[in-house]
Amino acid sequence: MLSEKNIAIVGGGPGGLTLARVLQMKGIKVNVYERDFSQSARVQGAIVDLHFDSGLKAMEATGLMEAFKANYMNGADKYRLLDPQGNMLMDESQRDEEPIFGDKNFRPEIDRGALRDLLIDGLLPGTVVWDSQLVNLREIGGKWELQFMNGMTTSADLVIGSDGYRSKVRPYLTDVKARYSGVSIIQGEIEHPETTCPEIYALVNQGNLMAMGDGASLVVQPRGDGGFTFYAASMYPENWGMSSGIDFGNPVAVRKYLNKHFANWNSVFFTLFNASETFTWRPLNYYPLTQRWATKNNITLIGDAAHLMPPNGEGVNLAMLDALDLCSCLTSGDYINLKEAIAAYENMMFERAEPLCRETIDGIEDFASPTNESVRDFVNMLSHNPGNL
Repeated sequence: MLSEKNIAIVGGGPGGLTLARVLQMKGIKVNVYERDFSQSARVQGAIVDLHFDSGLKAMEATGLMEAFKANYMNGADKYRLLDPQGNMLMDESQRDEEPIFGDKNFRPEIDRGALRDLLIDGLLPGTVVWDSQLVNLREIGGKWELQFMNGMTTSADLVIGSDGYRSKVRPYLTDVKARYSGVSIIQGEIEHPETTCPEIYALVNQGNLMAMGDGASLVVQPRGDGGFTFYAASMYPENWGMSSGIDFGNPVAVRKYLNKHFANWNSVFFTLFNASETFTWRPLNYYPLTQRWATKNNITLIGDAAHLMPPNGEGVNLAMLDALDLCSCLTSGDYINLKEAIAAYENMMFERAEPLCRETIDGIEDFASPTNESVRDFVNMLSHNPGNL
């Protein structure tokens, strides 16, 4: 079905790059159009964990597992959980047995930039077209004309939107808008944490540090470049980021707010806030997945563009599994035309994503405004030993 056809993937995140890799392994012509100016234009964010039956499964299919093993961050899958007073509730750094590849419970972490780099290295030269921010699609004679902000235009027989929660491709399939979950996070970036917040640096210990209670949660993760990213989550009214009057581009103003918001917490957390020079306000939105679009024969979506949901550890994994399933449907020979193949993929994708999104939304208050009971439940979940506490 794809012989002599041009495939355009919009968005060069893990999902889009995985799709490009597995399609090229089938001999299919594909380009990835990415809005970043270059491969090194920006830091990609903190670490991401890949799961046995999704992200790692997709990595195996790409043939890049050895490259992944050479780049993952050994030990970064360990969690430490504190209460607001700084008391240790759980410490996986003390676990007796280390999981290994092949263990269904092993979720190795990798820097997002390193993951993207190894996927790009697995593509044919020139596959990723940089500085290509999509501004418009136009259907002409069954094909799509893609118009980019830099003035470039190109055409494709099939367009796959892998361009995240602000997808420019999604409106050509559905007018269903994102809804606010009730939770927002303040994200901070810290350079050289070993000197700017040494106590937090010691607590992170190259793993994941979490603190929960008193109506808020904090997550601190290492980056591949040695820096930290942290996320401070709470329940907020919709549009509070604008109505609050806080200038999130002003580090002094954000630090003042965080120090007040977490006033009853151990002072060690203030060193985290005060070490950050960059903050971002992020409302957590989601797509209501009970509202599906009508399948078309020349356009579809993967990843957050299709099933945006608040962070739950599944986002990158779902995107990579979407890529694997879409490639399989398009190339298996089991369907008589592209529309049937795309419909089969979309049914799998929605059936997988909908319950995860519903579960995430149902439990989001326990994360962002945790009670003592919800914290105990979270400890039990992470320890894989329910009822132990």
